Amino acid sequence: MNESSQSQGTMMTQHRSALCKLALSTFLVALPLQTALAQEAAAVAERLKSLLAAQNVTIAWTGVSGDASETVLEGTSFKVAGEDKAFEIGKVTLGGITEENGGYKIETVSTEPFNRTENGATVDVSPLTLGNVSLPAEGATDPLASFMLYETASVENVSIKVGDKQAFQMSNFEAQVTPPTDGKAMDFTGAAETFTADLSLVEDAQSKAVIDALGYQTITGSFNLAGTWQPTDGNMALTEYDITVDDAGTLGMTFDLGGYTPAFLKSVQDLQKTMAAQPEGADNSAQGLAMLGLMQQLTFNGATIRFDDDSITNKVLDYLGKQQGMTGKDIANQAKAIVPFMMMELNNPELTKQVTAAVTAYLDDPKSLEIAAKPGSPVPFALLAANGMANPKELPNTLGLTVTANQD
Repeated sequence: MNESSQSQGTMMTQHRSALCKLALSTFLVALPLQTALAQEAAAVAERLKSLLAAQNVTIAWTGVSGDASETVLEGTSFKVAGEDKAFEIGKVTLGGITEENGGYKIETVSTEPFNRTENGATVDVSPLTLGNVSLPAEGATDPLASFMLYETASVENVSIKVGDKQAFQMSNFEAQVTPPTDGKAMDFTGAAETFTADLSLVEDAQSKAVIDALGYQTITGSFNLAGTWQPTDGNMALTEYDITVDDAGTLGMTFDLGGYTPAFLKSVQDLQKTMAAQPEGADNSAQGLAMLGLMQQLTFNGATIRFDDDSITNKVLDYLGKQQGMTGKDIANQAKAIVPFMMMELNNPELTKQVTAAVTAYLDDPKSLEIAAKPGSPVPFALLAANGMANPKELPNTLGLTVTANQD
């Protein structure tokens, strides 16, 4: 071998040695970095688990992967306190993670599509996506530090099939939450663009006959909700909860409560956890009394139940009339005559007059019927319970109960 060949061989050996050292040094540098990233992913997952546990939800997974910016939970399942079986949902991806005040802010939390068949029914749910999820730091002093909060939620489709028939379908559900900041209340809204239900699948013969007669074998509709919550004083107001069935009507509800604070919620959750830990068949009377005691912390500010007609009332009257060889108008007149006698037991002339006038106006021209409870000042639940047991006839006055018809 000449001197040139020996020199080239020596250089190649040196290069290989340098490359090996570089690869080894890169591996040694990357190893603690990968370990640190895995630890960050695990830390995010564990904080999520801790917050859900405080809300009586146990989350488990078979593996955690990713880094500080994106974490993936494999083989994920949820179990609510008191339930026997965990809910398997598969992979959950937490994307766009950043640290925030010692906790974490997550741009999106998304699931895989869900499918399950059980007892002849198949449930299909498209991916659930939560947006701008906050995982507060452990030990944070914020009143909502023990809650996992999100600002948006969306599910494109929920489907239930019985055999090969579409029993129920809901499309484009979305919710928005504005977190409470600077002393302001939390605002929340939600809506499903449309839902469809096949009532021809009802098996009860009597119910099926009514459904067929009214022409509601398949119904479509939508629903909307809105409300506010002020954690500092516990005022919880559901300002809208409307379920609309096309060509039938809209059923709406509202309520306004006081005392629904984070401390109250934690007490309820702790009690639920205690009850869930009891063996099957155990005496839960003590926990029941404790729950009644907690309810005394709440105050009742008001509530309404309202129905806006979209043709179902006259359809029902005509159906009932046909069953008895009468007209729908005859049935309406009978109902108007019976109402005052039904109300006599309450021994409340003013309310009887209100109800009679409202029912008469509604049956003559079905537009809307509303029952409202609006006391002059907040009423403690303890007082409502006492009145309900000791003097139930006085309860309508305590609640400020009114009944009206055909009012906007």
